Amino acid sequence: MDIHLHLGAHRAASTSFQFYMRSNAETLGDGGVGYWGPPRLRKGLFHGVTPVASVMSAAQQIERARGRIALRLAKLEARGLRALVVSDENMLGSVRHNLRHRQLYPAAGQRLARYRHAMGGRVDRVILCIRAPQHYWASAYAFSLMRIGQVPGRAELSEIAAMPRSWRDVVTDLACALPDTEIIVLPHERLAPYPEARLAALLGRADVPRKHAREVRNARPSTAALVARLTECGLDPGPYAKMAEGAGLFDREARARMAETYADDLYWLRAGADGLARICEETTPETAGTNPDPGAIRRGQSNGTQARRMA
Repeated sequence: MDIHLHLGAHRAASTSFQFYMRSNAETLGDGGVGYWGPPRLRKGLFHGVTPVASVMSAAQQIERARGRIALRLAKLEARGLRALVVSDENMLGSVRHNLRHRQLYPAAGQRLARYRHAMGGRVDRVILCIRAPQHYWASAYAFSLMRIGQVPGRAELSEIAAMPRSWRDVVTDLACALPDTEIIVLPHERLAPYPEARLAALLGRADVPRKHAREVRNARPSTAALVARLTECGLDPGPYAKMAEGAGLFDREARARMAETYADDLYWLRAGADGLARICEETTPETAGTNPDPGAIRRGQSNGTQARRMA
């Protein structure tokens, strides 16, 4: 049985994808595809994969989790399932941790190494959905405001805009943690409305359900909702109301800097990502589900030179 991870990221239509998967779980199961999402994973199945306060050591916790997960995987294989999709953006880290450290998933590599170990090293393919940082952070702060009434100061926003860590670093960390795993990167701007294309890319096939594919969940709150929440928290809505407009949270110079960083990340991915990952920008299952030979995607930029020689 193949194991495929959908890592999110947060604020990149992950909840909509998980709703789509839950809604089609029976159909997918009939086709040999199982699904584990946050309700199952966060109720104890993954407990101890990342260490928590306990009388047990971190090593003991992860070994207990590994045994628990192995039993569940064996049951799925006994049922004849051929693939399992595991979706939880918290495998990467948390939005709160990102905001606290003003970085994109600084512990992603360490965390995914632990998840890989907990699954017995059986991770065949991973999907990472990335988003333009100016929009990602604005959506993250809108989320934080609605949940805990927290808003950023100007110094904090300036620090985030100047942050050197980008999605390229996250991808590189994942590749180090998952050395034998195919990593596929999906730009949110292209794939957000198409959970069926996301699933097709993850499974490497086009025959995926179309039902419930246009139902949006956990979208960024509206301007009216943000203003109401700001007022409720005793905050001046003026500087923050534009969080609903995404990049409006940052000044023009910061937006330009962040957009340039994202453009560099996309260029790197389209050029082969040094053989670490591949980008998928196809929006239909028929095209997104066509995956190349895993051996070919590891060759990086030199593959273009080789192809020209063969021609």
